[in-house]
Amino acid sequence: MLSSPGWSLRTPSVLTRFVIFTALSLALMVVDHRGQQLARARAALSVVFYPMEIAATIPARVGVSLAGMFSGKQALREKYDRLAAKQVLLEARLQRYDALRAQNTHLRKLLGSAALVADRAVVARILQVNEEPFTREIIIARGSRDGVRDGQPVIDNHGIMGQVTEVDPEQSRVTLITNPGHAIPVEDVRNGLRTIVFGTGAEDRVAVRYLTAPVDIKVGDLLVSSGIGGTFPFGYPVARVTSIVNDPNEPFLDIHARPIAHLEYNKEVLLIWPVKTPRWPLRRPSTDGLQLPGTSHGH
Repeated sequence: MLSSPGWSLRTPSVLTRFVIFTALSLALMVVDHRGQQLARARAALSVVFYPMEIAATIPARVGVSLAGMFSGKQALREKYDRLAAKQVLLEARLQRYDALRAQNTHLRKLLGSAALVADRAVVARILQVNEEPFTREIIIARGSRDGVRDGQPVIDNHGIMGQVTEVDPEQSRVTLITNPGHAIPVEDVRNGLRTIVFGTGAEDRVAVRYLTAPVDIKVGDLLVSSGIGGTFPFGYPVARVTSIVNDPNEPFLDIHARPIAHLEYNKEVLLIWPVKTPRWPLRRPSTDGLQLPGTSHGH
């Protein structure tokens, strides 16, 4: 009950107020339904209360945005991790593919070169390289069970590497042309000069010995196997002359050459059974020197 000096007012009960406001609400709804009398008032009130509605929805919008941001960031992180792992796997496969492609290219070159000088050829993997100073030998994974014989020529797709000097059932020892105890008969492609190339013990140098000053030999001349003795196939590259020293105090020229075969870089070599006659003739060199089928100019 409300009271003031001189008068008093009794407050309606809760039930009375509920009935009054309910009746008023029903009356307003009936009037609005029949005559749309409250449309303007409702529009005005919506304009007044719109900022309040916007403010009320801000926390919910911020929450949704944050949740979406964190969930999206997590999804991006998971996707990135999956793609990174996949990239590593693909790069590893690509490296293996490149290695296999290089190996296949090397083997095709080996077999292509062998077809020129051999009736039969077998690829052999290098197992070991002799580490003793000035001893140029390798061990290959082919032996007597594969038909390998003592003295058999060993080549790569560039030139002659050496010959088999020891044969076991499963593996063989190959003496390279750079070994100090090795010698191979050769022929100068430019003029047909026959001589012998000797190993020096150095990994990239052989020597041409016992030639005197009047002989016709020049730096850059290509020396190929002469076929004398029947061990090596005729006409396959051996070395290219790199230096000639004419010392008046010495009876012979000091001539050095670089092997054409890649003695220090191969993983596989080729064992060949030479043909009786060559399948292609030697050709005169151009200004750059001769390049035979399946060969290169060396290093």
